[in-house]
Amino acid sequence: MDPVVSGQFPTTPLEDFKNLTDPTGGDSLTYNLNVFYNPGDIAWMITSTALVLLMIPGVGFFYSGLARRKSALSLLWLSVMATAVVSFQWFFWGYSLTFSHKAGKFIGALDNFGLMDVLGAPSVGSPRIPDLLFCVYQGMFAAITVALAVGAVAERGRMLPCIIYMFVWSTVIYDPIACWTWNPKGWVFKRGGLDFAGGTPVHIASGCAALAYSYMLGKRRGHGTQELNYRPHNVTHIVIGTVFLWVGWFGFNAGSALSANLRAVMAAVVTNLAACVGGITWCLVDYRLERKWSTVGFCSGVIAGLVAITPGSGYVPAWAAVVFGVCGGVCCNYATKLKYFLRADDALDIFAVHAIGGFVGNILTAFFAADYIAHLDGYTIIPGGWLNHHWVQLGYQLADSLAGGSYSFVGTCVILGCLDWLGKFMPIFKLRATEEEEILGIDDVEIGEFAYDYVELTRDVKTPDDVDGMSAHSLEHPEAMAGRHEKNQDSVDSSNQLAEWAHRAN
Repeated sequence: MDPVVSGQFPTTPLEDFKNLTDPTGGDSLTYNLNVFYNPGDIAWMITSTALVLLMIPGVGFFYSGLARRKSALSLLWLSVMATAVVSFQWFFWGYSLTFSHKAGKFIGALDNFGLMDVLGAPSVGSPRIPDLLFCVYQGMFAAITVALAVGAVAERGRMLPCIIYMFVWSTVIYDPIACWTWNPKGWVFKRGGLDFAGGTPVHIASGCAALAYSYMLGKRRGHGTQELNYRPHNVTHIVIGTVFLWVGWFGFNAGSALSANLRAVMAAVVTNLAACVGGITWCLVDYRLERKWSTVGFCSGVIAGLVAITPGSGYVPAWAAVVFGVCGGVCCNYATKLKYFLRADDALDIFAVHAIGGFVGNILTAFFAADYIAHLDGYTIIPGGWLNHHWVQLGYQLADSLAGGSYSFVGTCVILGCLDWLGKFMPIFKLRATEEEEILGIDDVEIGEFAYDYVELTRDVKTPDDVDGMSAHSLEHPEAMAGRHEKNQDSVDSSNQLAEWAHRAN
């Protein structure tokens, strides 16, 4: 029978969910809970979850390439560790504090503590997918937000305090902001704020947290002098990270439709277009000054375009993505100069790209949100933005952005201040490495491993006389030896030099 004639469309579940009394959705031993959901929706959301997970090592590679080589591995380590720590926090109580069915205006309850009763009932995000699937998908958002923020520890932050910070920040900062933005009972959601995939909870929150972390850590050794080389040490890592992020962002934005539908398709279209335009724009702005077609500039512009389109990706038409890409690329490019005005050593420009990019995206969403785009999923109804003459939407977007950014910045300062205060009594909680440790590099001091084999080779190929001479000299002048070690890690790039050292050792 023709499905249009019969009324049974392919996207319609076999049965409507009616078990409103059982929080798990029903007894799977006596009833097939799968009949309430479309297999295509579930397949797409599982795929989107994997795509968002792919973004996290992308963040690590991007940050690693931007940093100096002696701290490159630590940034990769922090990115994957953020996944582990936040995934446990999400299971423990993060999901409940964010997406509890009994949530308040600002934060959820603990009725889903330890994923209790999280199974087959329709999620608070969408009735098209079950709680359990929505949980694992949103857990990836929580993890990547923390991974973005902790890049601020680059080259001078210690690992253990950062791990503690990951768990506490997720609980105290991310969960409330995500709750009031995406939970139907949150104050921004009820007020009418539009944030499709994380302009405020992900980007503004992580960018402002990174700025606060930079302030609390202080500037890197040599900051503001010729001693500190700002050039990225590995542009290939930056390109690899950008590719991972670009691909994963399809799951990030298109997956936020929470169903396999036309709204997800439109989100994918505007995501890719904004990324392309953002990369071109940043490149052109840099070329105007440097007369060079910067690879790092293109990659930064792609990320800026992706960040800007995130809050509006499920609300704006395709042509608007060009505006998002241009504005994101230009604003984030010029925002990289803000760190000098703010006197903060934001080593990886996280505030400029994510906080400013997210803010630009939120504001542009107020201008270009369209009711017919949101309704492409078949059920979402919004008054739209300025395209629909809904002028007050700009006020809602401003309130959401400023509330999330200020809460994240102040809260991060408080969390880190408490940890550093504890460090006065227990050194393991001290946020910052010592000057000697910073000179040696965080990879050496905190991890004991390196991103590149030849860093270790420069030690192994020393002759006995060199070692004896260095040992005697190091007792009298430890700061000079630390500087020599730093040179070994930061300045030795030539394969000819390595071959020569190996020949001498033999």
